[in-house]
Amino acid sequence: MSSAASDSDIRLAVTTRAETFERLRERLAPHGIAVDHVRTDERVLRVAGGDANADVADVAGEGDPTGEFDGFDVGWVYPSRLMEGAVVDTRLGVPWVNGRDAVLASRNKAGALATLADAGLPVPETRLVSNPADEAAVLAAAEAVGYPLVVKPNSATRGVGIARVTDPDSLLGVTDYLDLVHDYRATGDKSYLLQEFLPEATDYRAMVLDGEYGGAVERRLPDAALSAGRWKHNVHRGAVAEGVNLDDDGRRLAEAAAEALGVPLLGVDLLASDGRLVVSETNARPTVDAAEKYREGFDADLAALVRRTADR
Repeated sequence: MSSAASDSDIRLAVTTRAETFERLRERLAPHGIAVDHVRTDERVLRVAGGDANADVADVAGEGDPTGEFDGFDVGWVYPSRLMEGAVVDTRLGVPWVNGRDAVLASRNKAGALATLADAGLPVPETRLVSNPADEAAVLAAAEAVGYPLVVKPNSATRGVGIARVTDPDSLLGVTDYLDLVHDYRATGDKSYLLQEFLPEATDYRAMVLDGEYGGAVERRLPDAALSAGRWKHNVHRGAVAEGVNLDDDGRRLAEAAAEALGVPLLGVDLLASDGRLVVSETNARPTVDAAEKYREGFDADLAALVRRTADR
């Protein structure tokens, strides 16, 4: 067990080493919660046989070869790679703040939007295409949504694979590539979305913690990117996230989305365009941003959620 853990009464397993890990480690330590990394991918994991406390570390020498999964009280978010995650989940034997069901509910964009729409919440007009689909049916669905529209994978993140199309020919050019990918038998998700494009939309990411609005950022593209015709607001694609105070309508919508999906810690993407405010996506594996971008008391409430989860 790490020295940080020895000074704390709760030990939290986090399966990412991105910015969220370092921020959680720094900000939860004053609340008696030690944050340690558990590596889930690009390594060899013991499934059965051998010494239960002797998982072999990766070739680079990282990890603890003796009992690296021992001593944790709670997990942060279920691993993004579900196959490896099932093994690590068994080895850890702890509850997760956002468990497998929460991750799956949010990762399935169409399923999440259907749940939100059924709850009466505003979402973009969207169609789910399950391949192989008849070309005429796809074109008819696109016509119903209206051009220009957005084609996006149903389960990818960080803006990967999203394309804007303006006419049937450009749509079929994109779907031809999707057909090739989906024809590969090992492809797990053979679906994609056709979604209305909201012009000149303002893009917000709101954080909802335990049903309560925790803060928000506006994701903006630099002027040079806008002048070059860029339109995706993903931070991983060069956008800048600036802290903002959402109005009451935005806060209530974000909280209602988290309630409808039943996810304790949820990033809710909101688009404001031409007088409309809609939920475009949700993320049950949200990045924890800089402290100044959240409301006062956010870290203490986050620590309380971690503790309650550990007590389950």
